[in-house]
Amino acid sequence: MSNSYAPTHRQEQSLVAPGDPVRYPSGAPAPVLTKRAFMLVLMTLLVPGSAQVVAGNRRLGRAALRVTGTVWALALLAMLLLVVSRSTLINILAGQIPSLILVLGLALLALGWAGLFLNTLRLIRPGTLAPRVRPAVVLALVLAMILSSGSLGYAAYLLNVGRGAIGSIFGSGPTLEPSDGRYNFLMMGGDAGADRTGRRPDSLSVISVDAKTGSTAIISVPRNLQNAQFSAESPMRQVYPDGYNCGDECLINAINTEVTNEHKDLYPGVADPGAQATLEAVSGTLGIKVQAYVLVDMDGFSKLIDAMGGIRIKAGGWVPISGPMVDEANGIHGMPDGWIPAGDQTLDGFHALWYGRSREFVDDYARIQRQQCVQQAMLKQLDPATLLAKFEDIAKAGTKVVESNISAGQLGSFVDLAMKAKGKNVNRLTIGPPDFNAAFSTSPDFDIIHAKVAALLANPSAAADDTFRQPGTAAGPISAAGAISAAGAPAAQASPPSPSDFTPVTTTPEGEPITEEMLNQFKRNGDEQSIRDLVATNGQCAPL
Repeated sequence: MSNSYAPTHRQEQSLVAPGDPVRYPSGAPAPVLTKRAFMLVLMTLLVPGSAQVVAGNRRLGRAALRVTGTVWALALLAMLLLVVSRSTLINILAGQIPSLILVLGLALLALGWAGLFLNTLRLIRPGTLAPRVRPAVVLALVLAMILSSGSLGYAAYLLNVGRGAIGSIFGSGPTLEPSDGRYNFLMMGGDAGADRTGRRPDSLSVISVDAKTGSTAIISVPRNLQNAQFSAESPMRQVYPDGYNCGDECLINAINTEVTNEHKDLYPGVADPGAQATLEAVSGTLGIKVQAYVLVDMDGFSKLIDAMGGIRIKAGGWVPISGPMVDEANGIHGMPDGWIPAGDQTLDGFHALWYGRSREFVDDYARIQRQQCVQQAMLKQLDPATLLAKFEDIAKAGTKVVESNISAGQLGSFVDLAMKAKGKNVNRLTIGPPDFNAAFSTSPDFDIIHAKVAALLANPSAAADDTFRQPGTAAGPISAAGAISAAGAPAAQASPPSPSDFTPVTTTPEGEPITEEMLNQFKRNGDEQSIRDLVATNGQCAPL
């Protein structure tokens, strides 16, 4: 038998309302309504779905809370992975399918969160608020929506930008294994012009990183090295079993073009036979296994540095921004288009490109030293804060990195490796001055090169002290350089300055300040020797 005195739903609402103004705000005082409005906005911001549970559609609120709990659990799992296996987390984020799922998930979460805020606005009932309070409540809700839903949407956008860049730059090749405990990456600065077939790498550097400690060395190979040795497994060894030796035209930077034009059939299924053959030539020349290459064109290099906000260096001498060539046979340029002064400099992409590219008035080896310095400055200054602050620009500029055979699936390991290397000294070796005499690249002795490289990589700090020392000056046991010299090697030149022990040359020997106008006047007068004397130290450089 029904109870005739049981209250109806409307009566129940009326009875409960005075004690529950959050769920039933009708008739509540204005201060209570104001407090309720801000509380619902805060609840939606901090615990999405909680406002609906206490003041609206409980089914919607519970569903939103389940999603919120799941997201928190995944976030905690990601934080745990960041602590115990950072590379695994990065590999998940870098994978094309997982990253696509994450992009879509973030976008849906952003839309859902925005929907909850709109529902919260309905629950607030702005019309019941005091007129002077309404704008503040609406503004607070909009700001909270931008902070939460907008941030998720922007994160989805940035992740999609990064996903596109990774897909454009990196492939799906096999996993690379360390060789003798190190990863060796060949960095090639490509110079591809409309009048050239293939891309000529005018800058060749191996970045060698210890797989456990992150200890790093940069080994530069001059572009004019002759008789480069191909590694034992290289198909080009069939063509040049005794080295790349066909006269003065067979410089190491010509391998890319020759293989691209004439020997592609030796590399079936290889995306870039010329780059792969160059990698094999560098491997054989240095006596190490180089596992991967990254080929950057000049335009991409400039854009990447601009995206980073420039690089900071200490320049040892003035560097010209060369004008047009006027005498091809003798390599003479017209009036410089500008100069990069000695001293502390912040270089944008254009000037950093010329700083690493210019070789007017000095030899090729000064340019190599500056290129090494620019690479170090980029590695030093591309820190997590810069990456996060300029992620979109850096990712888009990164697509100008023409190609790499590094697998996207291994990016996590290499990013982790880069973070280990962060802040450590980088040791350098050049297969030419200042570590060998200038004639060495024309008639190299590969046993000597292999010994020097092995000494550098076996104990980088010791190699930095001993390998670069003039034979006969090492104290105690015979140094690597001394042992090499005893075998009849060309003597290495004096030890190059450490990153901070040189003084930029900013004045003439008479003490007069060097200026752009002074250098240009020497050029107008045809007195190039005076310019050479004043800029002779421009190979000295240190990242700041």
